[in-house]
Amino acid sequence: MLELTMASVSGADAGATAGMLMADAPSDPGAVLRVGRDQAACRLVTPDDWLFVSRVHLEFLCAPDGTWQVTWLRGSQADPSSEVSLALTGVQPQRLPYGATARLPHGSSGELVIQDRTGPRSVNVGFYHEG
Repeated sequence: MLELTMASVSGADAGATAGMLMADAPSDPGAVLRVGRDQAACRLVTPDDWLFVSRVHLEFLCAPDGTWQVTWLRGSQADPSSEVSLALTGVQPQRLPYGATARLPHGSSGELVIQDRTGPRSVNVGFYHEG
């Protein structure tokens, strides 16, 4: 099972957890959870006017062996207006390159942060992958 929590945070709201959204999916091969602005395609949806987040920004996909991976999907722009970092619990945060995929080890937890390059706004997506 993969559990996600998401909070949209602006400069004035830093540290607040109000409005947190949650989603989960069993670790069945092919299971997918998406984060972005498109309500039809995403289980966790950011505010419509947060254009630094793509319609479908992050995709969590369960592999045939039951492990999960996350991909920062490429959008229509060659250069994104955000940055994404990945922090596994106990490990220093690392930048997730545009279009890249990272594995989430069994039993891991952590956070992905989608940071607006033009202002103090972010989307924080916490995850817990049951082992």
